[in-house]
Amino acid sequence: QLQASGGGLVQAGGSLRLSCAASGATFNRRDMAWFRQAPGKEREFVAAVRWRGAVPVYADSVRGRFTISRDNAKNTVYLQMSSLKFEDTAVYYCAMSETSSVILSELRKAYQYDTWGQGTQVTVSS
Repeated sequence: QLQASGGGLVQAGGSLRLSCAASGATFNRRDMAWFRQAPGKEREFVAAVRWRGAVPVYADSVRGRFTISRDNAKNTVYLQMSSLKFEDTAVYYCAMSETSSVILSELRKAYQYDTWGQGTQVTVSS
């Protein structure tokens, strides 16, 4: 299971850090990602971090502003969000990959992830 936290209300230009705690023994061999869904829009990929420690992958819309990281000792993945914009407002979901062998080009695809957190609301006021 995944438990996301850290969402809230922040002014544009501000920062927030989301956390996602995982239970179970597979975390250290699974890729982790954050997705988000704004009202009336489809869920979209935000960022992913490989279990093997390769360079993280980001959506173009957040690259340079968001940083994804993981602490395998704590079974936790983080999303540090800075320079937040109104358009970052969404429910943010963490997700764990179904396998330990997701190829790089598939990391952005929601169907590669079979375990999802409950979502945490991020609201950016303009």
